[in-house]
Amino acid sequence: MLRLIARRIGVVLLVVWGTATLVFVLIRLAPGDPAVLLVGPSGTAEDLENARQTLALDEPFVVQYLHFLQNLLVLDFGYSRRLGADALTLVLQRMPATIELAVVAIAIGTILGFPLGIWAGRRPGSYIDRFVKASSLTLQALPGFWLAVMLMLIFARQLQLLPSAGRGGIEHLILPAATLAILFIGTIARLSQSGLAAILDEPFMETARAKGLREKHVVRYHGIRNMMIPVVTVVGLQVGGLLGGAVVTETVFSWPGLGLLLMDGITNRDYAVVQAATVFIALIVAVSNMVVDLLYAVLDPRIRRAESGVRA
Repeated sequence: MLRLIARRIGVVLLVVWGTATLVFVLIRLAPGDPAVLLVGPSGTAEDLENARQTLALDEPFVVQYLHFLQNLLVLDFGYSRRLGADALTLVLQRMPATIELAVVAIAIGTILGFPLGIWAGRRPGSYIDRFVKASSLTLQALPGFWLAVMLMLIFARQLQLLPSAGRGGIEHLILPAATLAILFIGTIARLSQSGLAAILDEPFMETARAKGLREKHVVRYHGIRNMMIPVVTVVGLQVGGLLGGAVVTETVFSWPGLGLLLMDGITNRDYAVVQAATVFIALIVAVSNMVVDLLYAVLDPRIRRAESGVRA
């Protein structure tokens, strides 16, 4: 198990380094000069030159990259002069809002989607099974941006029941969390339904029934655990993505999270903010995937033995 953890930590570090390098290259290849945005239209040639020196844009590309890697080791992503704060500080300030939104959305999606999928999976071919399949595919196909706008138009503009933007009380959380949860419910329900339906007639399930166990106990103690790996995979990926910043949803509802900060940084070519936010998102996603891999080993001993080099 320790060998598995060490391997996954190495993968996390490699992913963060690769993401940081890719972002460093891409934002410097993008058209435009961030120094011009920094000094504004009224800046002089001297102001422009000082801004380029401040951003280290006057140095060779390789030298800039080496400085970037050196600063990355100490989590120094630079200073956002546009926002007047350290880039990492800005990212950490926005994380609570994103965590709040992600946790609520994932909780709603899992609490509703998982039991619905299990209910349908126990009755393959029934009306509830066909209903869950159709509704799940429909929910998965909904564009997130369109869904967010529709919910805003109906509940904030037409009915005026909920606020359309910002972060405050629980009423501000309902629409953005519902947007993410609705998309998540379809995925979880579909995976749970198909996963359980696929193993209902497996030999180990028949053996459990032959021992005299009631059907609900067979499903609970044997079926659910053996169909959990794909569900855990999707939940893990969703956790990483949502904690990394639900960019579209946060932008539509002006939710002051990491996704909105990243979008704002990209729009204004704020190198420090873009680099800090992207590296932080990559770290969250990589750690989430690592946790999913470790959960695989817990759920399926065969994976743990394979990773440890032990033959079954």
